[in-house]
Amino acid sequence: MTRMNETAPVSGELEGPAYTSIEICAGAGGQAIGLHQAGFGHLALVEIDSHAAETLDVNLKKQKSWAWEREHCDLLPADVNSFDPTKDLEKSGKLLAERGLDLLAGGVPCPPFSHAGKQLGRDDERDLFPRMLELVELLNPRAVMIENVRGIMDPKFSDYRDFIRARLQGGSYRDEAGQMVTERGLGYTVSKWDILEASDFGVPQLRPRAILVAFRDDVIEDIKYEWPTATLGEPVSVAQSLQASMLERYKPYFDGEYAKEAREAYERWLGKAQERHAELEGKGGGIAPTLVGGSKKHGGADLGPSRAKAAWKLLGVSGMGVANDIAACREKETEKRDLFGPDGPMLTVQQAAIIQGFPPEWKFSGGKTAQYRQVGNAFPPPVAKAVGESIIDVLKAARERGQGT
Repeated sequence: MTRMNETAPVSGELEGPAYTSIEICAGAGGQAIGLHQAGFGHLALVEIDSHAAETLDVNLKKQKSWAWEREHCDLLPADVNSFDPTKDLEKSGKLLAERGLDLLAGGVPCPPFSHAGKQLGRDDERDLFPRMLELVELLNPRAVMIENVRGIMDPKFSDYRDFIRARLQGGSYRDEAGQMVTERGLGYTVSKWDILEASDFGVPQLRPRAILVAFRDDVIEDIKYEWPTATLGEPVSVAQSLQASMLERYKPYFDGEYAKEAREAYERWLGKAQERHAELEGKGGGIAPTLVGGSKKHGGADLGPSRAKAAWKLLGVSGMGVANDIAACREKETEKRDLFGPDGPMLTVQQAAIIQGFPPEWKFSGGKTAQYRQVGNAFPPPVAKAVGESIIDVLKAARERGQGT
């Protein structure tokens, strides 16, 4: 397979962002937002889900800070298996050829490695690690970032992790038949493959993610890669993160027929959430359980399995469904379900997005269930930003050294 941009140098003043990225399995943009905030300009975002692709399209068109991407980023609502960067990049192809690619990133599907997804690993048709490795060989990026669930770090996947490392940096692994196979590698160094906990980066949620970071050998050379460290001493709690939005939802009912019920329900939620925060201060801070996006094959959206729902109940929130937003709640008269239920209010999609660390201006497309699934399946932007910044530190040092370009 021919690699793109084997030797193309970077010279002169760079236009726009100093560093470029292409992201596969982009979802609703959680990772893209974080990498953008870190300093990457996206050349392409590839996403097969139509609702998530529409979310990306809407935000690329409307977000002021994404003006460069509007001109240079190819949004491809396509299966990554059919993505051909030599043919599909109408806006960014020339720029990619001139500058090369700094980062290839992707949150490849997690069901093959998640406990909920039965952990079929390489036997799962949804496993896109092989395709990611094909794109590494084709695009020859200076850095690679792959995100997945904690489950991929389980002992049962040690052979598969060895396979991925061997494909990137050379080495041996045990194949499906139990035979040892030796790979020459693609010329990369896996600098780190470990777990980051989202709550360490200001996300009010228990969300551990496994992240692989690799650099092309000529880039990393004698540079030391620094793994991101926690930005907070104590996690942000659900009470702190949702108080303003909960008040916004309840306040319209503080006068009128629901006045007493609304005030009591709001105070009851706030009291429970703050009590949980106080109980766990110094031990986790009253953060949310892991949000899950669920499967298209199974019913509507809710906040996860029974254990997650029980944890939400301790925070004063009902996990039995997702609430309508403020306007729809009024219009459809769903107050009794959305705000005044015995287990507390249900979360809106916008509140779930807060729990994931999305910026408030980011808008989601599709119906309520489709929107919630996009949020629940996302990679929290603050974590992606932290990893992106750590990658840029190496790319900057390599550029200043005059190598790895």
